[in-house]
Amino acid sequence: MAEARAQDAKAFGFEPYEAASDEEYMSPEQETHFRAILLAWKRSLMEEVDRTVHHMQDEATNFPDPNDRATQESEFSLELRTRDRERKLIKKIDEALTRLDEHEYGFCDACGVEIGIRRLEARPTATLCIDCKTLDEIRERQRG
Repeated sequence: MAEARAQDAKAFGFEPYEAASDEEYMSPEQETHFRAILLAWKRSLMEEVDRTVHHMQDEATNFPDPNDRATQESEFSLELRTRDRERKLIKKIDEALTRLDEHEYGFCDACGVEIGIRRLEARPTATLCIDCKTLDEIRERQRG
């Protein structure tokens, strides 16, 4: 998963961040790195939303055949669900950008420890360290 997200970062033109041995966690350089990743990701999602809107406007046809109409409605429904998930992701990206502005980005919401550069590169919207996320998932599975 981390490798896939690191490749996503490379797709946006970003190389994994190499911190200097004496570099402070979430230094201005690291904040700049993550801000660029988040903004590129958001821009990509927004472009996809625009493409969907134009596609749906261009492809909206009143087919006389009920099967064709049903197929088109099914495709549009799938696209809209996908865009809804992306809309929620854009909200998370905006929240991460706000945390960056407040210099709170990169720290676990539950315990306050550093989330880690590699985890943030794998999931730039992460708000929990790997240990807290694991515990959260265990609790969720136990609840059903």
